[in-house]
Amino acid sequence: MSPTAQEVVETVVEQRPISLGRKLLAECLGTFVLVMGGVGTAVIAGHKVGYLGVALAFGFTLLFLVYAIGPISGCHVNPAVTVGQLLLGRVSAVEAVYYIVAQLIGGFISGGVLYAIARNLPTYDRTVDGLGANGWGAHSPSSVGVGDPLSRITINGYGLAATITVEIILTALLVFVVLASTDRISNVPLAGLSIGITLAVIHMIAIPIDGTSVNPARSLAVAPYQDGAGTQVWAFIVFPLIGGVLGALIYGALFGRTRDLDA
Repeated sequence: MSPTAQEVVETVVEQRPISLGRKLLAECLGTFVLVMGGVGTAVIAGHKVGYLGVALAFGFTLLFLVYAIGPISGCHVNPAVTVGQLLLGRVSAVEAVYYIVAQLIGGFISGGVLYAIARNLPTYDRTVDGLGANGWGAHSPSSVGVGDPLSRITINGYGLAATITVEIILTALLVFVVLASTDRISNVPLAGLSIGITLAVIHMIAIPIDGTSVNPARSLAVAPYQDGAGTQVWAFIVFPLIGGVLGALIYGALFGRTRDLDA
């Protein structure tokens, strides 16, 4: 049976290559939404929903983004994921650089919007409340203040060693799941579910330690708005990227994928 004109048109549309500009727009928009959905929940509603609510916010946001922009750009929305895709040859070096720039732009815009919203609350204090920045020691969510406001001292939370450990291991887990869930032998239509759940579990583990990064764009987006946390942001760039490389290597070893094989 010959295909109808409508079917021919639909086939041509499906096969039309997606321009790099559209991919970058999707990555910029997706990262903006991820920061708004996850960090926004932590800043605006964190005291209501708690760590579990924040973790689910990150997971659900990434879940629906995978289905919304995945067909356009692959829904990296994370430089660590882009680095993992680059190592496996799923994106070129030039594409990877453009992707990361787009992600950072989306994250910075989202951080600025969140700050504008937060400071509209009369009781908001940037030095105390911050903007969901990642950190260790005095900036760890597990740090506590003791004493009255005039003689208050801070008892540090988790240290740098814990931050290094969770950021490398959990970013590796996230990148591995992203690559594995979108592999040609996987059930790709369920990729959004597995990736979203993974990010939620990651946040359940790491929020008390360092607020959970596993995404340099997420950390850079809000670090300027929390006093002191900006000096620690380097760790949330370096170690998630190392974790991204590790996750890609684990995926390649288990699935037998290399840059020379079509993944």
